[in-house]
Amino acid sequence: MSYIVDFKNVSTVGLESSPVAEALAGLRANEARYFMNKYKHEFTVEPASESQETLDYVNRVLKEERGIEFAANPLETSLFQVENIRWAFVFYEDGLGVNVLYTLDDPKKRAVGFKLSEGMEVPKELEEKKFKFARQKSKLAGTIRGSFFVIKGEY
Repeated sequence: MSYIVDFKNVSTVGLESSPVAEALAGLRANEARYFMNKYKHEFTVEPASESQETLDYVNRVLKEERGIEFAANPLETSLFQVENIRWAFVFYEDGLGVNVLYTLDDPKKRAVGFKLSEGMEVPKELEEKKFKFARQKSKLAGTIRGSFFVIKGEY
């Protein structure tokens, strides 16, 4: 069952099993606020167990581009298009948020982003690849650490 993320009243619905559920809920709400403010788009998530196609897509991009396969349990996903950009998100139990930004008409503007919830360790899968993380303050999520890489292939 899909769920519209409320960024005014942050809820851990769907994320309760995460050891950093509050921070992950803040991270998810931060994404919802961004899409509402920038695109007037309601950010909707669904349980990972009901969205295998989105999981497969994100996993394929991660594996083919950088050989990354996360051990963490995926909790929720989101897949939508705004303007000429297809977005896919996966929120993991350990507090990681992954997004695939894929412009449909400009191969130079395609990337995978990683966001770490406050209180979580850098996943070993990203540590091994030597990703550097920038810090961002968020009223909803505390300190978010983020990194990305540019997508070279076609998906």
